[in-house]
Amino acid sequence: MGRYWLLPGLLLSYLPLVTGWSTSNCLVTEGSRLPLVSRYFTFCRHSKLSFLAACLSVSNLTQTLEVVPRTVEGLCLGGTVSTLLPDAFSVFPGLKVLALSLHLTRLLPGALRGLGQLQSLSFFDSPLGKSLFLPPDAFSDLISLQRLHISGPCLDKKAGIRLPPGLQWLGVTLSCIQDVGELAGMFPDLVQSSSSRVSWTLQKLDLSFNRNLKMASPGSLQGLQVEILDLTRTPLDAVWVKGLGLQKLDVLYAQTATAELAAEVVAHFELQGLIVKESKVGSISQEALASCHSLKTLGLSSTGLTKLPPGFLTAMPRLQRLDLSGNQLQSAVLCMNETGDVSGLTTLDLSGNGLSILPPATFSCLPHLRELLLRNNQLFSLEGYLFQDLQQLETLKLDGNPLLHLGKNWLAALPALTTLSLLDTHIRLSPEPGFWGAKNLHTLSLRLPTFPAPAVLFLPMYLTSLELHIASGTTKHWRLSPSIFPSLETLTINGRGLKLRLGSQNASGVFPALQKLSLLNESLDAFCSQGTSNLFLWQLPKLQSLRVWGAGSSSRPCLITGLPSLRELKLASLQSITQPRSVQLKELVGDLPQLQTLVLSSTGLKSLSAAAFQRLHSLQVLVLEYEKDLMLQDSLRDYSPQMPHYIYILESNLACHCANAWMEPWVKQSTKTYIYIRHNHLCPGEDRLPARGSLSSFLWDHCPQTLELKLFLASSALVFMLIALPLLQEARNSWIPYLQALFRVWLQGLRGKGDKGKRFLFDVFVSHCRQDQGWVIEELLPALEGFLPAGLGLRLCLPERDFEPGKDVVDNVVDSMMSSRTTLCVLSGQALCNPRCCLELRLVTSLLLAAPSPPVLLLVFLEPISRHQLPGYHRLARLLRRGDYCLWPKEEERKSGFWTWLRSRLG
Repeated sequence: MGRYWLLPGLLLSYLPLVTGWSTSNCLVTEGSRLPLVSRYFTFCRHSKLSFLAACLSVSNLTQTLEVVPRTVEGLCLGGTVSTLLPDAFSVFPGLKVLALSLHLTRLLPGALRGLGQLQSLSFFDSPLGKSLFLPPDAFSDLISLQRLHISGPCLDKKAGIRLPPGLQWLGVTLSCIQDVGELAGMFPDLVQSSSSRVSWTLQKLDLSFNRNLKMASPGSLQGLQVEILDLTRTPLDAVWVKGLGLQKLDVLYAQTATAELAAEVVAHFELQGLIVKESKVGSISQEALASCHSLKTLGLSSTGLTKLPPGFLTAMPRLQRLDLSGNQLQSAVLCMNETGDVSGLTTLDLSGNGLSILPPATFSCLPHLRELLLRNNQLFSLEGYLFQDLQQLETLKLDGNPLLHLGKNWLAALPALTTLSLLDTHIRLSPEPGFWGAKNLHTLSLRLPTFPAPAVLFLPMYLTSLELHIASGTTKHWRLSPSIFPSLETLTINGRGLKLRLGSQNASGVFPALQKLSLLNESLDAFCSQGTSNLFLWQLPKLQSLRVWGAGSSSRPCLITGLPSLRELKLASLQSITQPRSVQLKELVGDLPQLQTLVLSSTGLKSLSAAAFQRLHSLQVLVLEYEKDLMLQDSLRDYSPQMPHYIYILESNLACHCANAWMEPWVKQSTKTYIYIRHNHLCPGEDRLPARGSLSSFLWDHCPQTLELKLFLASSALVFMLIALPLLQEARNSWIPYLQALFRVWLQGLRGKGDKGKRFLFDVFVSHCRQDQGWVIEELLPALEGFLPAGLGLRLCLPERDFEPGKDVVDNVVDSMMSSRTTLCVLSGQALCNPRCCLELRLVTSLLLAAPSPPVLLLVFLEPISRHQLPGYHRLARLLRRGDYCLWPKEEERKSGFWTWLRSRLG
């Protein structure tokens, strides 16, 4: 049945009704559900679209698109299709996003016709230097196109492709481009011509990840206006950008440019943004710094900086965002006390610099700072006076620091602080209620300590988001203070062993506003009752999303129930690694009247029945991942009108059991549920089953066949016969003569006995088409039939001259080949389109295999020909040696070498 099964019904109200147990490799989803199946949309993620489809392993594009709903707005295709034919997507007039990873080599004119609403178009391929031919008018019909991305394939440097007038984003990445000036040949619209003074404007020109891009011809992009130019991961020095002739450039992403060279470009264009990543800047001179007064954003991440020059911020009065992460700054002295200057910086990233001490005046000149990132440094302690000048700071992230000591009311100096992150730290929580000091703190991420700590966990009262990480081995019973968090909406608990003692109140009293709860790496033992009925204890009336990742530690299932507002539930890795057991859906999910999305992954689920869905009246999407040997019970047949709209069975398999056989007729009758099953559907080897047999084979051999299935197979046979009729007509003109010729060779005894010492009537049989006859008569004939020393004096068999009149063409070909010592095939583009030449090439190839004393086969190419155009290329490659074929040279001085080769092969 193939690797992918598509069992489609009526997808909500806008999907076409497709009946039958059919095979496909396409997955459809709504944009709002895209995160659930995003792994299958890796190169095509657009959640803003209402309806998307992804088709993988595509080999026949026409057949694949037949099962795709015509109303899709996003289409992502992956597979192997070399040529895109005209009107390939004309049946999708509302398409807005199209991403192709098909290893394309060419687009025929009109391939994208009918896509007037398309906004984004992408071509992806592996970066192996494979060429993609685009006709100049390839995008002429894409009047709404705003984004064009070509990643991997190489374009012709002189392709002359015309761009849609509304294009705003152009990307040519992972390609063979070596000079930025090649873009002018590929897309001449980018360059301001002498006849037109209108310049093209792009929001972004993305040339990143072009490993061979080392040059930029002066003036090659004359007049082009670009807001963002991305040269990330290219060896091109930023100094080349200055001479491109760009009329406008606002932001530059570069990698290899040094600070001085980048500063020249900043001064030339008065750049607003410069991002230099993973380069060896090392230090910045005062001369370079003086040219950067126009910058609003400066990124110097992982550039090897060890110190900053004096007056660093003063030289850039407009700077708002500064990224210095991943360097080796010995100190973070940005402010000069003696000058008294104030910077307008709003975001500062000093992460990953190994800072251990921050002087008191570190941030004294940054009164407008709103985001400060100090992650992954070596800070051991922080005092409140360090932040006394940051009155507008809203976000502070200190993750990954070995913090041990924090002063009392250390955040009291930050009245505007709303977000604080202290993950992966060794903070010692103070038992005093005023420990935090920040009055407006709403988002807190905290790692609880492992060493002895107070039993009371003091937290800000009006938090809206809280994330708690628990170190391995923690078993302390914590009591929260205050006893009520009236504004908390999001709670994440990561780690095992946490026990929250909620006092006399239940969870709904402590977290009355909680809407999203995530329990990660948790066995659920602390949240479930330990009696005979293992129920989820946290009854939260406003909870809308619950995510549980058990890390394979749950010994028995915990029933999630009693959550009247829950809309999304994700349960993963609940199956115990040491004591696996089978569970049913009713053991995992209870009464959840508002649940719309249910995701189960590695929970041990083995069967689905109607009883499981009767308590899930609002369920719309069911996703099953990594569940083995699933059984869909027959009770679902009658309950199908109330089943979810979408059921995705991903990386799971159906059990090889007759209980699953009912699905075939049910799918044909389903008018609501769309089921996508992605797996190879192989049954494990058992004593009663053939090793790794397919599910379809098992159902056929072991289960009673229904009348519906037989009718389906009969109709499929009829359809196959109707499809085969045109093929039989084609076979009459091509394959039947070929088979007749082979049969005649067999009758002559060529498969059994060879004719040793046989006398041949001809030395060379020349196979060629009518268009190449001039070359044969003018060049080949004098050289082979002429007398020495100019010719070889051989006897040639030419079809037009030596075939027996009135004799069948196939008989003439076979007799002439068998009467010649050597067959010489003259090949060109016209010859490969000639049926007789193709027949002769197939015959001589077969004779090489069939005859005990096979004739010699030589190939002469009058022009370069792709191997994919040769019939039976792989068989030819096995039979011919490197010296059995040669290309006819166009240069006079090389022709003597050709004749030398031919004489040597003919003896």
